[in-house]
Amino acid sequence: MRLLPGRFLARVTALPAIALSAWLLVAFPLLVAGWFTPLLGLLLGAPAVLVACALSPRLIPDLDEDHLSWWPVVAVLLITVAFAAVQIAYHAETLVIRRDPASYAMYTSWIAENGFLPIPQQRELIAGDDPALNYQSLAHYERDDVIWPQFMAGAPLVLSIGYWLGGLDGMLVTTPILGALGVLTFAGLTARLVGARWAPLAALVLAVCLPQQWVSRFTYSEPLAQILLLGGLVLAFDALSRRRALTDRWGTGHTLAAIAGVALGLGALVRIDAIRDLLPVIGFVGLLLVARRGQALPLLGGLVVGVVYGLVAGYGYSLPYLEYLSDSMNPLLLISAVVIFLTVVLTAALWRYGPPHTERVRWLPNAVGLLAILVMVGFAIRPLLWPDYGHGSDFTDQWVAAVQQTEGLPIEGSRTYYDMSLYWVGWYVGLGTVMFAALGVALVLRRLTLRRDPQWSLPAMLLVWTVATTLLRPAITPDHPWASRRLIVLVIPAFILFALWFLAWLTRYCERSVRYGRSGPLARSLPTVVAAGAAVAMLGPTLVTSAAGIMGYRQDVGTVAATERLCASLPEDASVIVVDSGMAGAYMPLFRNVCGAPTAAMDVPDEESVDRVVSAVYERDRTPVLAAPEWNLLDEVADGEEAERDFHVIADMDPSTLMEPPTGSWDFRGSVWTVVPAPPE
Repeated sequence: MRLLPGRFLARVTALPAIALSAWLLVAFPLLVAGWFTPLLGLLLGAPAVLVACALSPRLIPDLDEDHLSWWPVVAVLLITVAFAAVQIAYHAETLVIRRDPASYAMYTSWIAENGFLPIPQQRELIAGDDPALNYQSLAHYERDDVIWPQFMAGAPLVLSIGYWLGGLDGMLVTTPILGALGVLTFAGLTARLVGARWAPLAALVLAVCLPQQWVSRFTYSEPLAQILLLGGLVLAFDALSRRRALTDRWGTGHTLAAIAGVALGLGALVRIDAIRDLLPVIGFVGLLLVARRGQALPLLGGLVVGVVYGLVAGYGYSLPYLEYLSDSMNPLLLISAVVIFLTVVLTAALWRYGPPHTERVRWLPNAVGLLAILVMVGFAIRPLLWPDYGHGSDFTDQWVAAVQQTEGLPIEGSRTYYDMSLYWVGWYVGLGTVMFAALGVALVLRRLTLRRDPQWSLPAMLLVWTVATTLLRPAITPDHPWASRRLIVLVIPAFILFALWFLAWLTRYCERSVRYGRSGPLARSLPTVVAAGAAVAMLGPTLVTSAAGIMGYRQDVGTVAATERLCASLPEDASVIVVDSGMAGAYMPLFRNVCGAPTAAMDVPDEESVDRVVSAVYERDRTPVLAAPEWNLLDEVADGEEAERDFHVIADMDPSTLMEPPTGSWDFRGSVWTVVPAPPE
C-alpha cells in the first residue's frame, strides 16, 4: 500500500490516543487486582498496545485533501520532536509536595513499586496505635488503617511506565513526551477540521504556548487528559466520515466510534472533572440516533466503558479526594443525571417528529453567531462588572493574600480572579488569537445552525461547552502559572482551533475575491499576506509571553539526587518518625512511597512522646529514624545524637502571579535532617 502524506498524517495523529487508551484499559484492572507490576505490564499491557497500534490505524481514513504534499507532515513531526527534546531538557524534578505535580509523582512511585492500593500505614512496624502519631500528609488521606493518595489513577498508571524504565528520572521525563504527543494529536484534529496545511501552525502555536510547555515539564495529569479528549474527537471525526445506518452490519465506522468513546470516557480516569466536559457527548449521541447513524451506540458504549473506569477509580480508590470535592462533585453528578434524562426524552421526541429545520428560520443563524460574540464580550467586561469572590477555604484566602502583598495589590484574600479568566487566555495566546477565535466560533455555530459542516457538530458542542464553563468558573487557586493548567487541556486548544478555522475561512474568502475579480499582482498576493499576517498575530504574542516568562530554567533541580541520598542513608529496617508538623506533609511521602520506609508524623514532639515511640520501635526489632527540617529540632529530642543532612536542595521554583503572566523565579530551599536515637537503657 502506497504511503501517502494524508494517510500518514491521519494515522500518526490518531495513534497516541489509541495506544494510551489500550494501556489504561489493561493497567487499571491490574491495579484494582493488586497486580500492577512491570512483569504483568509487559505480558498484558504491552501486547494490548501493540495490537491496538497495529490494527486500529488501518481503520482510519485518509485526510480528504487533494494534492497534499509532505511538507505539513514533516513540519508537524519536527515541531513535535523539537517540543519533546526541549521539554525533556528542561523537565522539573518536583518530588517534594508543595503543589499537585509532586502529589502525582508520589502516587506513581507507590504503585510502580508496589502495584496496589491503598497504602498500608504499617503501624505495627512503628509504634502501634500510639496516640502521638498520625499518618496523613499532603495529598495522602488517612482512613482507618490505610492511606489513600489524592487524585485519579490515570496519569500515575502511564507515568509508571517511565518509572519502571528509568526510576525517578524516567518518570519525570514521561510527561514531556506526553506533552509532545498532545501537540501531535492537536495537529491531527486541526488537519481534519481546518485543513492539513494549517496543522503545522496549530502545532507550533500550542507548542510555544507557555501553559503547554509548563505542564509538560511536570508530572501533571493534563497532558494525558489532553491526548485522550482531543484524540477522542479525532477518532470520532474519522468514525463519522463514513455513513452507517442503524441497521448496517458492524464495520469500520462502528469500531472507530467505539474506540473514540473509550478514549473520551477514559478522560474521567485521568481527571474526574472530565465528566463535565463529556456531557455534550451524551447529547451528540442523541443527535446521532435521531439521524439513524450506526455509530451512535458504539460511541455510547465506549463512552460508558471509559466513564465507568473513571467512576470506579474515583469512588473506589480516590474516595477521600472526591469527598473533599463533594461541593462540586455532587452537583455535577446531579447535572449529569438531568442531562441523561433530558437527552432520552428529547431523542424520543425527535425520533418521532424529526429534527427542527433551524435553517428555515432566517434570523436564527445570525442570532446564534451574534450570541457567541456577545458571550465573549461578556467575559471581556466581566472584571469591570462582576469581580468574583469566595474561595471557600481559609488556607487559599491566606495564600492569595500573601501573593497580593508580594505584587503590591489590595489585600483581598477572598478574591478568586475567576472574572479574569478570558484575560488569562489572552496572556498565553495573544489578543489576536482570542479575537479570531470569537469570530471563528460565531461563524461555526452559524453554519451549524444552517445545517452545514456537520463534522463540526461534536467538536463544537464539546469545546464551546468546556470553554464557557471553564471561563465561568475555573475552580482553581488563581495564581499563575499554576492556574494555567486549567486552560491547557481543551480551552487553549479550542481558542487556537477556532482562530485557525476563521483564518482559513478568511483566506479562502480572499482567494475567491481575487479569482472572480479583476486584480493585479498585488491583489493576487492578498491571501498569502492575510495568512502570514494572521499567523504572526497568533504566534508572536504567544512566543513573547513564553520567552519572557518562566521557560528558561528548570524547577527543583537536584531533588532526585537528594532523594536518592536520603533513601540510601536510611537503615534497611528503618521506621521513620517526622517530628515537625510543617515538614511532615511535604516529606512523609518521600520516606514512605520512594524510600519504602514505614513513616509516621508527630505533630507535638515532646520528649516523653518521642522516647515512648522510639522505645516501641526498638521493641519491634527495628531502627527508629527521627527526621526534621532543622537540626535543632532533633537536638531537642534525640539526647545529643549527631544529626545528618542527607537531603539538601537549593533550586529555582516557579513564582506566583495574579494580574500578569508569570516571569522570573522564586527560590526553593529544602532540607531533611535525620538521626538514629540511642536505644533506651
